[in-house]
Amino acid sequence: MTVSTFAAPDMPPAFPQKAAWGTASSLRAWQQQALEAYFGEDGTAPGPRDFLTVATPGAGKTTFALRLARELLDRHIVQQVTVVCPTEHLKRQWAESASRVGIKIDPEFQNSQGKVGKEFHGIAVTYATVAARPALHRNRTESRKTLVVFDEVHHAGDGLSWGDAVREAFEPATRRLCLSGTPFRTDINPIPFVRYEEGPDGIRRSAADYTYGYGPALADGVVRPVIFLAYAGEMRWRTRAGDEITATLGEPLTQDQMSQAWRAALDPKGDWMRQVLGAADKRLTELRRAIPDAGGLVIATDHETARAYAKMLRAITGQGATIVLSDDPTASKKIKQFSQTEDRWMVAVRMVSEGVDIPRLCVGVYATSTSTPLFFAQAIGRFVRARRRGETASVFLPTVPTLLGHAAEMETERDHVLDRPVREDGLDDELLAEANRERDTPDEVGGDEFAFETVEASATFDRVLYDGGEFGMQAAPGSVEEEEFLGIPGLLEPEQVSQLLRKRQAQQIANERRRKTGDPREDRTAAEDLHTLRKELNGLVGAWSHRTGQPHGVIHNELRRTCGGPQLAQASAEEVRRRIDKIREWAARRRS
Repeated sequence: MTVSTFAAPDMPPAFPQKAAWGTASSLRAWQQQALEAYFGEDGTAPGPRDFLTVATPGAGKTTFALRLARELLDRHIVQQVTVVCPTEHLKRQWAESASRVGIKIDPEFQNSQGKVGKEFHGIAVTYATVAARPALHRNRTESRKTLVVFDEVHHAGDGLSWGDAVREAFEPATRRLCLSGTPFRTDINPIPFVRYEEGPDGIRRSAADYTYGYGPALADGVVRPVIFLAYAGEMRWRTRAGDEITATLGEPLTQDQMSQAWRAALDPKGDWMRQVLGAADKRLTELRRAIPDAGGLVIATDHETARAYAKMLRAITGQGATIVLSDDPTASKKIKQFSQTEDRWMVAVRMVSEGVDIPRLCVGVYATSTSTPLFFAQAIGRFVRARRRGETASVFLPTVPTLLGHAAEMETERDHVLDRPVREDGLDDELLAEANRERDTPDEVGGDEFAFETVEASATFDRVLYDGGEFGMQAAPGSVEEEEFLGIPGLLEPEQVSQLLRKRQAQQIANERRRKTGDPREDRTAAEDLHTLRKELNGLVGAWSHRTGQPHGVIHNELRRTCGGPQLAQASAEEVRRRIDKIREWAARRRS
């Protein structure tokens, strides 16, 4: 049997070291298992030509790929390596990581060069570079036995031209390793070199050769638990016609109303972002008690708002924030510098949603109007990489149903599905490539008819989402109730996070009952079932909407008018039960 013989005594523990097959202590268990899936349990199999590895962001896909590349080079199965990445920054990141394991990758290769220096084992290029001259890369691939590593391979399906170019360039490759943390796309373009299997329903889905999801990675301590802190609030804006409209995030709204309220929340002219950034900085301060270099990242929509958010952070913290813009030639340098300092905040325009490795990021503010599942998953992936057991990550976001749904499905395994309508999920978002394009000005939500001026936007702490559950009730910014959740310790095991959230929610409900009735006793059912009751009511409203044709918001408003009480997000368990009883009464009356 042949094993790798390279030595790297100064290599950090995150990278593979010289070791007999199956005994590399520096490899995580999943990485060793993935290698065994490739080479066989005894390590003697030659390995397949194509291999798709799906591992949650932050799990260490780069380490696995480089160990595999080293083995294939040492066994003379391949002679050179080509890494294909989504961005310029990632090319350099791959080259730096490869150099630590004795593989020299040229990240500055341009199509105009044609040839690569003899000192290099290969090159790192972007998908766009390959698409520009696929014949050139095919000639390189044919000239020597080549391993091609596709980083975030779903990008190879970006439009038919990219997919065709990738197929043309790398069809002759000796080995192809596809990597992804999110192997699904909003469209139905097939991803080159990915195997699709037809299910009993006749629909083809991508089939991974090895999968390591967020749930198992969380259990292994490889990634951090993510606490989502959702903020609602009152929004008021003036349309082009001069009409003033008021809406509340957290209440049932039409799609147009939600889009406009969301945009008003993110508008630097209102107070919503200022209040949320203040809460996020308080959370960062708490985390830095246990994680001294913990950093925060605000994902902005465009250049103008990014600069405005940075100005707010300076006012809040007294310190400047690193601003990373998509057209800035020094962006990669800024990202690297931030990763090596203990500065508090970075503000970036979308471009760090994927693949950028800043392990100290622990707090995020999702301040972009992009809501595709792919973009959201990759954005959250920036915060989950764990350096030691017990670290937690916190992400602040607006109470928008689409985002809350994505947050609740953090542990859901997704496959790329063909043979389905493009918009079966009802989302009309831009695709990821569009979402990451350069932005100089704010997004238009839906055309000129939605042009408006934000008049007022204020935030309200809404709830915490964690491990598929919801915790907490609405509270004002700066309140004791909000502080209880912002002050959750930064070093906790996942089960400890759940226990503490349940305890703080129960205390919050008990305090609310004490204020209303003077009775300090805790209602266990209300504490544990509020989320279930909300889901039940929403399900009944959906069924009633289907039966009557009335919009959901109209039904919720009629229930609130009939039964009394506040908006659903603020309603108590008893108030939600009354609405459930009422809608069931309507249904029974209609049947009779």
